Amino acid sequence: MAVTKSAVPFLDLPAQQARIRDDLRRRLDAVLAHCQFILGPEVAELERELARFCGAKHCVSVSSGTDALQIAMMAENIGRGDAVFLPAFTYTATAEVPLVLGATPVFVDVDPRTFQIDPAHLRRRIAEVRAKGTLRPRAVIGVDLFGQPADWPALSAIALAEGLFTIDDLAQSFGASLHGRPLGTQADTTATSFFPSKPLGAYGDGGALFTESDERAALYRSLRTHGEGTTRYEVLRTGMNGRLDSIQAAVLLSKLTVFPDELIAREKIATYYDQRLGNTLTVPARVPDSTAAWAIYSVLLPDDIDRAAVQDTLLADGVPTAIYYPRPLHRQPAYREHHDGAALPVSDHLADRILALPIHPDMDEAAACHVCDAVVAAVSRRK
Repeated sequence: MAVTKSAVPFLDLPAQQARIRDDLRRRLDAVLAHCQFILGPEVAELERELARFCGAKHCVSVSSGTDALQIAMMAENIGRGDAVFLPAFTYTATAEVPLVLGATPVFVDVDPRTFQIDPAHLRRRIAEVRAKGTLRPRAVIGVDLFGQPADWPALSAIALAEGLFTIDDLAQSFGASLHGRPLGTQADTTATSFFPSKPLGAYGDGGALFTESDERAALYRSLRTHGEGTTRYEVLRTGMNGRLDSIQAAVLLSKLTVFPDELIAREKIATYYDQRLGNTLTVPARVPDSTAAWAIYSVLLPDDIDRAAVQDTLLADGVPTAIYYPRPLHRQPAYREHHDGAALPVSDHLADRILALPIHPDMDEAAACHVCDAVVAAVSRRK
């Protein structure tokens, strides 16, 4: 693949940093002054602000989005013999955590337009597992993929009828809302990530859990710190080292001051893409009565177009792209032996056609226009 200098950044963290530089420096200097680098005062402040933003009763910060998922499942004693239902078209962390704990991921297909987990297929997959009788259905993980919410009313109704614990994997969609409510309270517990490329990203790894339960919040705090009790050397349970450091909390607090405006900027770009590209290729369908965080804006190329050739052409024209995801989870070598062989045609098809375009809050109209012009030209010349 021929690489040229990108005229349009796929993600522009330096531009964002320039906007918050003074507040960021103030907060980082404060951490350097008090030297409480792990679970310092910034961590408690961040947890209060994040809970307020989501309308959740409790926020427990942790060291990564993956650790958030693991702590949530450890708290429910999910393990050997348990089935955890999750979409096949998502990032590996969602599937690897059940396996680390001894449980089995059961892959579910997704909606071909919104890319979110398909509730109808989830019902069938639960029925298949119950009929087979070798695994206990225990939990469902709904992933709010690419910045849009999953169908939480439908998922919650299924989980209630089936007696399943619900986890909202909010890693890509912090800041999105559904039916007028910010994501964070739709499931029994919500896990999110602050990886630098996320809508609200740190300058390293970080994550958080949201819950309405006092008991779960206390358990999450214990599990993230080696299972400790009321004192550091009282160990009540097997836990992990999953704490958030104060520097990352300081970065996130600074970024929160501009986050609402950034969500508006991302939406403006996504709307522009919809309007300019909708007649050339398939743009993502909007989830009804929702707002999106637009961590990723992915289009679907026509079946008969060579995606690699399109990417080469776009890169030469200064437009970088990415593929989320080139292989669905049930096709990954690490998970093949754990997959029961069920056909997941939508996930397979998406992996062959999907292409992510640059989107970030510092993209101006000229850059968005250049992206669209380049995409339309690259696709049209290959039809």
